[in-house]
Amino acid sequence: MRHTFPLLALMLGMVFHSCAALAGSVPAWMQAQVAVPSPAHDEDANAVLLYSESVLTVQPNGKLKRLDRKVYRILRPDGRGLGVVRVDVDSQMRLDTLRGWSIPAAGKTYDVGERDAVESSLSGVADGELMTDVRTKLLRIPAALPNNLVGYETEIEERPYQMTDEWVFEDTVPVRESHYTLQLPPGWSFKSQWLNHEEQAPVSASPALNSWVVRDLKAIDVEEQMPPWRGIAGRLVISLIPPSGQNPGFQSWSEMGTWYRDLVRGRTDASPEIKQKTAELTAGVPSQLGKIKALANFVQNDVRYVAIELGIGGLQPHPAGEVFVHRFGDCKDKATLLASMLREIGVESYYFIINTVRGSITATTPATLGFNHVILAIRLPAGLEDSSLVAVASDAKAGRILFFDPTDPLTPPGRLRGVLQSNYGLLVLPDGGELLQTPQLPVELNAIQRTAKLSLDEAGVLRGDVNEIWSGDMAAMQRATEIASTQETDRIRPVESVAANAFSTFQITKASVGNARLRDQPYEWHYSLEASGYAKSAGNLLLVRPRVLGSKSSSLLETRKPRRYPIEFDGPRRDTDTFEIALPAGYVVDELPRPIDADFGFAAYHSKTESVGHALRYTRTFEIREVSVAVSKAEQLRQFYRTIEDDERNSAVLRPGGAH
Repeated sequence: MRHTFPLLALMLGMVFHSCAALAGSVPAWMQAQVAVPSPAHDEDANAVLLYSESVLTVQPNGKLKRLDRKVYRILRPDGRGLGVVRVDVDSQMRLDTLRGWSIPAAGKTYDVGERDAVESSLSGVADGELMTDVRTKLLRIPAALPNNLVGYETEIEERPYQMTDEWVFEDTVPVRESHYTLQLPPGWSFKSQWLNHEEQAPVSASPALNSWVVRDLKAIDVEEQMPPWRGIAGRLVISLIPPSGQNPGFQSWSEMGTWYRDLVRGRTDASPEIKQKTAELTAGVPSQLGKIKALANFVQNDVRYVAIELGIGGLQPHPAGEVFVHRFGDCKDKATLLASMLREIGVESYYFIINTVRGSITATTPATLGFNHVILAIRLPAGLEDSSLVAVASDAKAGRILFFDPTDPLTPPGRLRGVLQSNYGLLVLPDGGELLQTPQLPVELNAIQRTAKLSLDEAGVLRGDVNEIWSGDMAAMQRATEIASTQETDRIRPVESVAANAFSTFQITKASVGNARLRDQPYEWHYSLEASGYAKSAGNLLLVRPRVLGSKSSSLLETRKPRRYPIEFDGPRRDTDTFEIALPAGYVVDELPRPIDADFGFAAYHSKTESVGHALRYTRTFEIREVSVAVSKAEQLRQFYRTIEDDERNSAVLRPGGAH
């Protein structure tokens, strides 16, 4: 699927050429904003949006013309990025107008246009995208400085693949007023749905002309680990309904599924080469599950991720035969090839279209192409049961299905990476489509199990052996780091990073890895370390931190502003630690930290420090059970992390034997 690219990254990475800044005529709609007061804002606001207008004009032939206008007042130097206008255009679009102006508090005005813009192709910049017809134009408006106004106007004509439009009226800055107008030709109608905002009735000048306006909107504060923009920003979704005989906007997920089913019709047909390769890969494999895994592994590992997206190619996969011959494709291509191969062994599968940012699509989202990824829902044969198959759900129409991502080379068949769990997607079935939520996997399948046998001497030096077992996404992360390592010395960086966060001075004396290439097995680290100055002297006492390695605390919610949005986690997780520290000769335990039992439902943390024989034993468990924590529970989550931080800093007190 076609991916979008963050404006901020492009702005920071792009070196603009010197554009011609010409004094010119500022349009009346922008001049009118000079004297208007700014909407309410706090002292940190970089800018305010004084005026926003979108006009969608539907033509009788189904083409759409969209006019967009915005006027910002810059308040702080960090608001200068709002003086950059970005427009993405593909083969189905024509850019008719690109114009920008600035009105300084003093001095001449500036007028820039398309001739001053920088044009760029997005080819090859991310995710293995080799070719695309999307071109980006970036227009820099001069004098985007405090107390100045910057505004722009764009007009685009397009023939869309779906007759739907969205008006997003909120911004990352306060909004004074925002307008939307819909102009329809005779015989056309529309259906509207409001998301993340109370519904408002249109002002209708006639059946063909409807308009809406919203005023005095607070800024959407950018918070760490917040839901995606599509999940929280207020927007109006318009589905266009033309006269009979023309393609309408999607009125339901079922209709969208039918549309995509027709779009991919015949694409999974197996070529002779696919039939031969499928027979070769499954020959001698006795079980149906073994055959499914063999084919899945082939598409994951032997078909490179490369995207060629021209026109409808951003949505329509290439035929399976082409993908197989070239041995490359994007997510929908890889899904198509695997679906073709699975059918050859008698296993049906269905496209499952999803967004890799959980929360972009919710249970209440109307039918829309708000997706960026395609995986497969594999219909499991009757009676096929296996403990390795966890990413499984039951559907009334599709039966028992296994969700599998052929694009992800690090997650084995049967599992699903965290961002795709508890996430909504479109299941494309023979008779249409339905919105379906993927399962959330058990917490223990995404985990770090760390154990250590260590000893402490009278000088405060800690030394010993550490064993780590990483599973799920945590294992995938370790494997990805290893794959990215270009030198042998880089491979130990993950271990060094953990140690560096725990000790002021340390040395890794040896290290080895287990199951590095076995994706269906946990990833293992085995290493030995030595850290000087670990125990701190306090008179004749020694202070020792029982929590040797790994930190679970977070400053996520330690901000002066109240939290506004839910807290999102990549996926469920459970980490466990067991550290045993043999005490130095002549010392005994004088005082131990209290045990911790913090269970908030959505997360839990338990720890205990014991004196066992002549050693300290520290055990703990850290769990994230819910992938989304409501903002009403933010204070509980803050307290959860503070409790962990206190526990991680606690010390046990050792005294010389017999001393009081």
